[in-house]
Amino acid sequence: MKKTTKLKQMLASGELEFLMEAHNGLSAKIVENAGFKGIWASGLSISAALGVRDNNEASWTQVLEVIEFMSDATDIPILLDGDTGYGNFNNMRRLVRKLEQRGIAGVCIEDKLFPKTNSFINGEAQPLADIDEFCGKIKAAKDATIDPDFVVVARVEAFIAGWGLEEAVKRAEAYRQAGADAILMHSKRADATEIKAFMEVWNNRHPVIIVPTKYYSTPTEQFKDWGVSTVIWANHNVRAAIKAMEQVTQKIYEDQSLINIEGNITSVSHIFELQGADELKEAEKKYLPTYGQQISAIILAASKGENFNSLTELLPKTLLTVNNKSIFDSQVELFNEAGIKDLIAVRGFGKEQFKQSNITFIDNDKFNETKELYSLNLALEQVKNSAIISYGDIIFKPYVLNELLTSTADITIIVDSDAEYVHDEYKDYITATEKYNKKKFNQEVYLNTISNNVEPTEIDGEFIGLCKLTPVGILQLKDAIQELGKTKPLEILRFSEALNYLAQNSEIAIKYIRGSWVDVDSIIELQKAGDL
Repeated sequence: MKKTTKLKQMLASGELEFLMEAHNGLSAKIVENAGFKGIWASGLSISAALGVRDNNEASWTQVLEVIEFMSDATDIPILLDGDTGYGNFNNMRRLVRKLEQRGIAGVCIEDKLFPKTNSFINGEAQPLADIDEFCGKIKAAKDATIDPDFVVVARVEAFIAGWGLEEAVKRAEAYRQAGADAILMHSKRADATEIKAFMEVWNNRHPVIIVPTKYYSTPTEQFKDWGVSTVIWANHNVRAAIKAMEQVTQKIYEDQSLINIEGNITSVSHIFELQGADELKEAEKKYLPTYGQQISAIILAASKGENFNSLTELLPKTLLTVNNKSIFDSQVELFNEAGIKDLIAVRGFGKEQFKQSNITFIDNDKFNETKELYSLNLALEQVKNSAIISYGDIIFKPYVLNELLTSTADITIIVDSDAEYVHDEYKDYITATEKYNKKKFNQEVYLNTISNNVEPTEIDGEFIGLCKLTPVGILQLKDAIQELGKTKPLEILRFSEALNYLAQNSEIAIKYIRGSWVDVDSIIELQKAGDL
């Protein structure tokens, strides 16, 4: 169905419909993804996004360029806030032709003079257009259309200018007879009394659109009861974006660091998703040679978890829930968002509880008598290129994974420099060639030792259970496992013992973090993970 037809049917549906504001291609895609059936291309929001005032300071061709991107990014109809039509009837005709060429479903014009001023800025002092002249503009717009379903909405500013109900009804009826497909009745009162009064007199003779920016506390159900056709949420995306950007920008300025905001903003991979990057990847496979190297992720999730009492009586600890999502699913989501789709999971206790799709599962049926190196060895043969190795019981922020992915070393581990020594509890403490130094950008640090038996005063951090290996690093790890297996049964070896062995013979790069993760090994840590 054409976008124009979709919008026209919305106006005449008999149900209360909604249009959500957008001001560029990205926000338009977000509106569509949220489930809205149509978009309001707000003049205020587009002007604000361009950094100019809502006084026709952005030319109509500049607005046209913005909404062309919005139209290309979405499949739902767009109603443009066309201000006063950017001039007289002739400008109106040209605008309509250009909108149709770009797949815009309709335009809303207001009965004020060009150049317009935003209705919420000294509205009473703004003169209204002559009724006959504005009706001529509506007729010119309708005559200029090629698509009979292209929508022309007439916006009545009588209440804004303080002219009252009689003038509002008079103008609305004149615009209806001139050919407008709907009437937008505007009000800036904090209550909806003007809108209610108009709807009572109007008596459903033509579709009515409203913009409850000021009277937002009025229950939406009342709009439906009054016979309103469509509600426009007019500027809330741009307002939300401004507030978020101000907060993030100020925080980065104060901290001179990204560490405290990276986990609280959307991932770059989600931006790629909104941009349709997956489609481009598929197109590249079709039209371009394949370059680059694939990367897998191995999640070691065989253990039961002995410190959770009844919580893990039937359920492995990696499937315990943190913020309405299992630890395992949280890891899978992080890997997927980073573009890692080849996932291998080693399961053991409660293996029948793992029901996720698109994951290669390997069973460690000796989970009761083995440690993580045994599980890892089972999975290594499935890896064809580089790999991320992750313990299945850790929660970490997205930027931590990015630290690994940007490393070029053959073996890289993530170490928490803020780790504190805990007596009588197993931890993978490390000593390194350098301690963490926040003044050093891209600090080059390498592993000296990794063990539970490190003097508290010598500890430089804790290995969090997250590691990256290139194909060279995987070969080195396989060799280390083979050599260690000559001295001890593989079943009793920890991954840290293999890393310790490798550190004596090759370089293991360290990427330091400070917090931003939780090793979920107790009920207390499970609760802490919810605050991450």
